[in-house]
Amino acid sequence: MFTKKVSGGMVSLSWALGLLASTAAYAGPLDGNSSDVMLQGFHWRSTETSPWWGVIQGKASDIKASGFTMVWFPPSGDSAAREGYLPRQLYVQNSSYGTDAQLKSAIGALHTHGVKAIADIVVNHRVGTANWADFTNPTWGSSAVVRGDEWTGATGNSDTGDGFSAARDLDHTNGTVQSDIKGWMNWLKSSIGYDGWRYDYVKGYGGSYVGGYNNATVPYFSVGELWTDLNLNDVNPHRQLIMNWINATGGKSGAFDFTTKGILQQAVQYNEFWRLKASDGKPQGAIGWWPAKSVTFIDNHDTGPSHPSGGQNHWPFPSDKVMQGYAYILTHPGIPCVYWVHFYDWGHAAAIKSLIAARKEKGVTSTSAVSIVAADTTKYAATITGNSGSLAMKLGPGSWSPGTGWTLVNSGTNWAVWKK
Repeated sequence: MFTKKVSGGMVSLSWALGLLASTAAYAGPLDGNSSDVMLQGFHWRSTETSPWWGVIQGKASDIKASGFTMVWFPPSGDSAAREGYLPRQLYVQNSSYGTDAQLKSAIGALHTHGVKAIADIVVNHRVGTANWADFTNPTWGSSAVVRGDEWTGATGNSDTGDGFSAARDLDHTNGTVQSDIKGWMNWLKSSIGYDGWRYDYVKGYGGSYVGGYNNATVPYFSVGELWTDLNLNDVNPHRQLIMNWINATGGKSGAFDFTTKGILQQAVQYNEFWRLKASDGKPQGAIGWWPAKSVTFIDNHDTGPSHPSGGQNHWPFPSDKVMQGYAYILTHPGIPCVYWVHFYDWGHAAAIKSLIAARKEKGVTSTSAVSIVAADTTKYAATITGNSGSLAMKLGPGSWSPGTGWTLVNSGTNWAVWKK
């Protein structure tokens, strides 16, 4: 195992030959040099537009033309909550977002344009059909729920992660639970048409189980939501947890780069751009340690501003500085994810399209090299080397130019991107 010593601990970067052998069957954007860009295909209030699957289907051509290669769908199955995050009957794919036929049509429309569909997989927890834990479709008994759960009838083994009080925490050590989840996920691929997975609340169960589910389903793409507390003045422990989780999956899944989100929004809000450069000269987020497995983002259905902006307002990026955020993640390594609201509802589509086009034109990928040339109290500036050219970018009110030979791609308040 190759390891990298950093301030704050050992970062295990699983590029060993043994890991490469174990992941040989897993071919997709997480293998490195990915040019993929993902669109989060919903927000927290998407169920209020019915059927939402029809909205995605109607946008399929535009999604492709905008440069997106993957669309992350909300949980598409039967749920006790309209948004889909309290799964009930796994094989029932009629939901508040539309019927199973409409879901298949939306995925089929994306496939027609060569765009992959990513399912939101909620397997940390489940609710019963009529009461606490009468699980049907598939049917599970009390041993499927971890002991110590709020349901006193649980007889499973101890939880392998954090608890979740709103539903029954599933025992992933249970062989029946594992095999049924694998069977259901393969059915989502073969019968519904999904190409990959976004795993919800992965801090609730061991990362090794995600590795096992991916081994059994061979997704095109996989990303986990590991959302933990961030100390802005000591970010290494935070990104260490992300590295540890990716390693626990056997390198079979990427993870959302919550570290980058946190320091980036702090930087643009308070002109603390120095936060974006680590002591080793690399980006300070997860992309500085394992960019091929890091999925960068600005906001999502949980973090984004609340009504009428479609989020839950848990940790919003400064609304007037969103394009500074996209100027960063769409030029930097990692696999960028764009929030539906920012793209289709806030009027940023043209600017975001131009940055995606420049990223692809210059061959910037998930593992492209970054040279940070300024990171202080007025600006952040960097050049990024792609496979067929380079990009340069600047954030903040401070002045900076990459020099001669560069062409401006696009610019706005306190941000600019050039290409060469």
